[in-house]
Amino acid sequence: MPSVGAIDFPKDGFEGVVFDCDGTLVDSMPAHFEAWCEALAIHGADGIFKEDVFFAMGGRPTLDIVVELNDEYGLKLDPAGVAFAKREAFLKRLGTVRLIDEVADFARSLRGKVPMAIATGGSRMVIEKTLQIVGISDWFDEVVTADDVAEGKPAPDIFLKAAKLLGVPAHKCLALEDAPAGILAAQRAGMQVIAIPTPLAS
Repeated sequence: MPSVGAIDFPKDGFEGVVFDCDGTLVDSMPAHFEAWCEALAIHGADGIFKEDVFFAMGGRPTLDIVVELNDEYGLKLDPAGVAFAKREAFLKRLGTVRLIDEVADFARSLRGKVPMAIATGGSRMVIEKTLQIVGISDWFDEVVTADDVAEGKPAPDIFLKAAKLLGVPAHKCLALEDAPAGILAAQRAGMQVIAIPTPLAS
């Protein structure tokens, strides 16, 4: 199972916990990267998305990333078309997604004790399928996606909405995030943030 090594999870000092999904709770980033490569190749932009750039952009909505790629490379990719192709390519790879053990164990230990939410840059349909495939759909009180807010990460909107739905002030929430945009978004929301390192193959 994927491992991220030792993380120092706090035992107290928070009243709610907000988890990012991809790369934080589930090891899905390799599948997402492959899906991006396939979608871009379908649209005639094969090989432009390097893995380090992909990880740097992690957590941001797909449409925003396509707009940025267009700007950077002088392309005219259709954001909605690429997003659809990327989603379909990822869904084909859902079977490769696994829980990240240390983070899942932390979430499991809090079930029924502390309100918990997912705050993700992904779309609702994809995230719900991801949570189902790893068997944790019923762990969370709320799921907030890119579909639910005007501004995606690194804006704080997703984290603020998650806190509001949980009924916990944002500054009393603990956020778990792996991507730079997500970490910044959670910090902007006033949350205590635990940065989750990239999973290690085991």
